[in-house]
Amino acid sequence: MRNVFEAILECGHDEDFLPVETDDFRPTEAPAGSKAKLEMLADRVMKGLPLWHPQDRCDYSGLTGAVRPRE
Repeated sequence: MRNVFEAILECGHDEDFLPVETDDFRPTEAPAGSKAKLEMLADRVMKGLPLWHPQDRCDYSGLTGAVRPRE
């Protein structure tokens, strides 16, 4: 089984799925909740990788955001 979806199709649940770390399993600097982080998580699921890399960004330090004036 390559990913959790194949595990569900084959077994009816995801309890038998074990993610495998490959060369594709790299950390991301994308902050939590960002579109980039969500896309990375979706990509990891589809590739059968673990969701959380130990070196993923874990805080918001050094980030700046757009400031929008109030109307």
